[in-house]
Amino acid sequence: MEQTWRCLHPNPGWSDSAVENTPSSSNGCTDDIVGKHCILELYECDQAKLNDEAFLRTAVTTAAKLSGATLLNLITHRFEPQGVTGLALLAESHISIHTWPENRYAAVDVFTCGDHTMPERACEVLRDELSAKHHLLRTLQRKAPSQLDQALVNSKSIPLSTC
Repeated sequence: MEQTWRCLHPNPGWSDSAVENTPSSSNGCTDDIVGKHCILELYECDQAKLNDEAFLRTAVTTAAKLSGATLLNLITHRFEPQGVTGLALLAESHISIHTWPENRYAAVDVFTCGDHTMPERACEVLRDELSAKHHLLRTLQRKAPSQLDQALVNSKSIPLSTC
């Protein structure tokens, strides 16, 4: 029996209309979706929280738990004179956070696979925990070919635009 990506990463309930900037397949089917990737910009956050490594560890752990993800490991680093970077390794992928207290800004990345996780919920938790007055959330569907063999047949380079 030939195994498809859908068998590995089912994602029922996801629709193309809920996600911006996502090209849909010719039949509108989301069989090849392997995960959701949320990119979150947090503005006008509490400066003290952005610089508190222990607080951020707790916030990321809470975000992972409330999103339905399984936290495998969490590593953080506090920079001098300020700022913290953290990476949560999830069974379903990852959560990362990078803070700039001097700018009251945090950059957050939440990528999860599977149908039981809610990466947008993790973003809500971090937004609330950091007391962000403004935010920007972009959500992408990560897609893979329906079958691995088809990916090898159709592989080609796609040029990236420059900024």
